[in-house]
Amino acid sequence: MNAPSPVIQINELHKAYGALEVIKGVSLSAPRGSVISLIGSSGSGKSTLLRCCNLLEDSQQGEILFKGEPVTWKGSGDARRPADPKQVLRIRTNLSMVFQQFNLWAHMTILQNVMEAPLTVLRRDRAEVESAARAYLDKVGIGDKCDVYPAQLSGGQQQRAAIARALCMEPEALLFDEPTSALDPELEQEVIKVIKDLAAEGRTMIIVTHDMKLAADVSDHVIFLHQGLIEEEGPPDSLFGAPKSERLQGFLSATFAS
Repeated sequence: MNAPSPVIQINELHKAYGALEVIKGVSLSAPRGSVISLIGSSGSGKSTLLRCCNLLEDSQQGEILFKGEPVTWKGSGDARRPADPKQVLRIRTNLSMVFQQFNLWAHMTILQNVMEAPLTVLRRDRAEVESAARAYLDKVGIGDKCDVYPAQLSGGQQQRAAIARALCMEPEALLFDEPTSALDPELEQEVIKVIKDLAAEGRTMIIVTHDMKLAADVSDHVIFLHQGLIEEEGPPDSLFGAPKSERLQGFLSATFAS
């Protein structure tokens, strides 16, 4: 019996902004139920790679596959764009992204924020969506905040609302872009607990993070990016316990010293 296709697979991806090449031929695979963490210095290409995964950024070269289905492209180089808008929408709705800044709609209650995309994008039944939204808000520990507005919540609570919003789309995978870096250490722990719980459930996740402890605790596979290339990758025990690359050794020393 053939193994199922990875939820996300990237082969030899290149991404540049004009003359600045940010990703220089990166490949990764996220099998179902796996947690992949991307680590590296600022400017190493982590967030750009994540944004290329769900087609928020157009790459110039390389292949992106969602559950074995390749993204179709038209044009080449700087003119390369996805060829099928319906395919893009289908992939994006199955890859929910949680951003560093929570991106909640200020004029909507927390419950309305979580319900909005399933109602407008997926056109699901309102009663069904409300029931799911309340359950996901309970799951992330803020079920009592349904009727308040984002400005009335702490940063940690807002980020947990953003995670509930992502979950309410019932995605195939969750993409986290530095989900804790805008938070105070105390509030950071609230969000880390939710991410750990999701990992324990076997959800497919790709996490860009500056938090090495989080990466070590939840990941099946860690990728260290340096200047747009994979410098080293492997299971967290070997990557953090016995790094081979001098660059990774230097990065970890600087990270744990700060």
